[in-house]
Amino acid sequence: MRQLIELQQKLLPDLIDVLRKRYMLLQSISHLQPIGRRALAQALQTTERILRAEVDLLKDMGLLHVAAAGMSLSEEGQRVLDQLEPMVGELFGLTELAQRLQQVLNIPEVIVVQGDADRSQWVKEELGRVGARVLKQRVQEGDIIAVTGGSSIASVASHLTPSPAFRHVLFVPARGGLGERVELQANTLASAMAVKTGGAYRLLHVPDRLHPDALQQLLKEPQVADVLSLLKKTRIVLHGIGDALAMAKRRNYSDKELKELSDGGAVSEAFGYYFDAAGEIVHRMPTIGLQLEDVRQAEAVLSIAGGESKAKAILSFAKQSCQNVLITDEGAARAILSMSR
Repeated sequence: MRQLIELQQKLLPDLIDVLRKRYMLLQSISHLQPIGRRALAQALQTTERILRAEVDLLKDMGLLHVAAAGMSLSEEGQRVLDQLEPMVGELFGLTELAQRLQQVLNIPEVIVVQGDADRSQWVKEELGRVGARVLKQRVQEGDIIAVTGGSSIASVASHLTPSPAFRHVLFVPARGGLGERVELQANTLASAMAVKTGGAYRLLHVPDRLHPDALQQLLKEPQVADVLSLLKKTRIVLHGIGDALAMAKRRNYSDKELKELSDGGAVSEAFGYYFDAAGEIVHRMPTIGLQLEDVRQAEAVLSIAGGESKAKAILSFAKQSCQNVLITDEGAARAILSMSR
């Protein structure tokens, strides 16, 4: 495959670029369908005029349906997309990019998807689709899966499907509520994953950020203690990686607290811990849920984060050396490699 690609690049240097653009177009429509031309042009950061020629070509080839509701893939279009997927890594250099990132971050497995989640919504959907696939590959009957909140993990939930692999699997929220949109909270996503797969779930009805006195009181509650005991038995952890200050703002930290985090060099956040660029803990939030020592005990820790803006956070959290799999995108991958030179 690699030799064939190299020959194509020598004889038809524009071929890979054209294929890449059309693959991205099909992938975008697949995730966002039905979608109008204007919305698609915005998603791909191009003009309607440029997009029109490509759409007309793919429509003439029988790969697209165009209706009043918008564009969608035809059965043939989906088949072509599915057939291209195993070759995408080699064709677009994603396999080599993942291997380089694997060495830099010292993570056993890295998967890089095309695009940049900061620029295109469909890339986050692709991260979720790949995350769902990896979770299905790793899950075993009887597993306890701890799930954090956030938009990347919500995308994974939306791409899960019923499967015998999830029989007798229990989804448990890794944390309490974050105070953000309810559809992005860990409780909501744990229940959604259970419903989508046919598994079971438990909920953790506590705020994400607690006063130390309240924390001690809640730890005595039987329902809370029961969920915490389940988290201790977690075999798979599915989580996102946050930008430290962005996460602190979502948790309504005061200006003084934000300054302390900034002065401390906080770069990344995961599981209520804030880390600096060297991966050192600079702040630990009083909270109920999965602790870092619990994460280290899990057999499979799947991290999902994309977008160039997440590069520093991904690099920072990788220093904890507790991840088995990182699923990210080109935007983040190239930024990390640039910072690591």
